[in-house]
Amino acid sequence: MLLKHPVRVIALTIIISAVQMATHTEATELPKVFSEDFERGSDRWEILDPKTWKVSSRDNNKTFEITARKSEYTPAVRSPRHVALIKDVAVSDFELTFRVRSTKDTGVHRDCCIFFGWQDKTHFYYAHLGARPDPASGQIMIVNDAPRRPLTKNEKLTPWNDEWHRVKLIRSTKSGIIAVYFDDMEKPHMQVKDRTYGKGRVGIGSFDDMNEFDDMVLRGE
Repeated sequence: MLLKHPVRVIALTIIISAVQMATHTEATELPKVFSEDFERGSDRWEILDPKTWKVSSRDNNKTFEITARKSEYTPAVRSPRHVALIKDVAVSDFELTFRVRSTKDTGVHRDCCIFFGWQDKTHFYYAHLGARPDPASGQIMIVNDAPRRPLTKNEKLTPWNDEWHRVKLIRSTKSGIIAVYFDDMEKPHMQVKDRTYGKGRVGIGSFDDMNEFDDMVLRGE
């Protein structure tokens, strides 16, 4: 009996590693369908509240920035208020990478959102990178014609500060895997399986916080 437990642990570790490797391989082989450094502005974005977003210029570099915590956009169901979606692009399997910086220290409320599988304003997924996780924060969420609800039970803190961070999100519709990475591009910060939505739009934003975005690359099909 004593020998069985470590065998199961080793087997489980191998399975998890294989799934992560397969997901990573699928995503990196996908063609690039969109990239953005905001040097030419934000014309390729649909912004649900344009008054709270702007293209900023610092140190000869342009970024896309949320300028206020409050927003005039009021969702029909409880979900994020700051939403910017890529125009004319929808993907099923994809890998999204970008850099993000939190521009206001709101302590445990600091967050960033990544939208995907977007069908319309009341049907989509989003990953919420909240500083302190709870059932309403720091989870992979689904909005399905009802207030957002978590698909994960993540307990990992998101280590926000005033510096730039790297984010990656991988989606495989075949396996159902959704994996989100924060700074560490090899080990997921949180992960889940769900197939509710297939092909959809992708975007960035925040629930009600302030961020700056740059250097986005979307690979998908």
